[in-house]
Amino acid sequence: MKKYILISLFLLFTFSAWGRDYNIVTQGKAVGDGKTLNTKLIQQAIDQLAKKGGGRIVFPKGIYLTGCIRLKSGVDLNLEREAVLLGSTNPDDYYPLEEAKDNAKANDNSKLALILGYNVKNITLNGEGTIDGQGLELALNIDSLHHAGVRIDSHYNMRRMRTSETVRPKLFLLSECGNISITGLHLRNSACWGLTFDLCSDLVIDQVCMENRAYWNNDGFDITDCRRVRITRCNVNAADDGICLKSYHPTACNDSIYIADCEVRSSASAIKFGTASWGGFKNITIDNIRVFDTFRSAIAIESVDGGNIENINVSRITAKNTGNALFIRLGHRAGERVGTIKNISIKDMNVEIPFDRPDISYDLRGPEVDFFHNPFPSPIVGIPGHYIEGVHLENIEITCPGRATKGMAYIPLTRLNQVPEQIDKYPEFSMFGELPSWGFYIRHVKDITFRNVKLNLSKSDFRPAIILDDVKGEYMEQISLPQEKKEFIIRVNN
Repeated sequence: MKKYILISLFLLFTFSAWGRDYNIVTQGKAVGDGKTLNTKLIQQAIDQLAKKGGGRIVFPKGIYLTGCIRLKSGVDLNLEREAVLLGSTNPDDYYPLEEAKDNAKANDNSKLALILGYNVKNITLNGEGTIDGQGLELALNIDSLHHAGVRIDSHYNMRRMRTSETVRPKLFLLSECGNISITGLHLRNSACWGLTFDLCSDLVIDQVCMENRAYWNNDGFDITDCRRVRITRCNVNAADDGICLKSYHPTACNDSIYIADCEVRSSASAIKFGTASWGGFKNITIDNIRVFDTFRSAIAIESVDGGNIENINVSRITAKNTGNALFIRLGHRAGERVGTIKNISIKDMNVEIPFDRPDISYDLRGPEVDFFHNPFPSPIVGIPGHYIEGVHLENIEITCPGRATKGMAYIPLTRLNQVPEQIDKYPEFSMFGELPSWGFYIRHVKDITFRNVKLNLSKSDFRPAIILDDVKGEYMEQISLPQEKKEFIIRVNN
């Protein structure tokens, strides 16, 4: 009797589990021909499963054209191999996530996305399929509507002749959501940023391939004021920042973020904190990241809007053909007060910096630096009276291109005050203009440690390797420089 009861319970559980799967073709009547718009059918399936307590929508092989869809708690999306969720190129097929909180810099942030979610919990998006936003075609259609006077973009960028981020849809926008898992998918071609998570918690992104090079402002992942986030084993190829931590909300912050075992290629920075930095960033771990063909910084850590950055651990970074190794900046562009940057550990980093632009093969490239300059060092720079504190650099090797010439630009060591403070400017490693060193430029910093740091030159450079300007409590051990540059560590204003 017990045997029959157990078999009955097993069958009941099995049929119940099978019953939670909803085939979007056989049950939902969706058409995977790449031409038929399936938005209503997909949304109806999501809504019906949500009312029944949840389930999984399965997309078999096919191309499913859709406009904006909205996720519901407990409803998963599974895209099987050769299944494509294809974003519509008609701007009328998208609507904003009105519930998402406004922020201090709303003019650079769209509330539009192909996949929206607000206050949803316990969902998984997974499979071996693809989500393609058709971003170039969609963005050009939005641009045409602006010029035709049909949909005016009030933030239109006249200098760069394109619509702003506020009117172009992302791939995902999830706000105030919890317990979200995104695994295995191939994501590509947003009209704006790729995946944005705002004020979310318990987020996992694993083994995701993100190729976002269709149009301008094509970030990979944007994590905004989120808690307990894991990004692992991902491949990101972005026309803008690869993995970007932002803080738009002064009363929130990014807390307990783990990024590991990823590969990033970017026409901006690979992994970046900021530039939006109102609340802050704490307890961040970044480990085992491979960066290549990246225009700006391998790692950029920035607070310029009043946010606090603390307890950041970065390790095992390998960057080839990357424009800048490390940029740490404390400024005061916005916010009621100056933020803080404390307790930063960078270990086991190996970077090779080319002389020429590293992202030249990109169709879309970040804006050129608009002045003549020699190759830039890695800046770690606070502002007068506000120091970056507690930076630990260990087992670092950076190979710089050299080839600096006084004919291109020249700041003598007797005129270091020529380097501007740029207190309220957009943070970028090139923001100070020509710099008088080739390895590190360090200014307004307290308690910085260099341990086993090796700086190489591919060609000779007339500048010193390291300049310490208004630096207090530096400690250097096992510093390796090119033979002819052994004495070229310059300390001033100490």
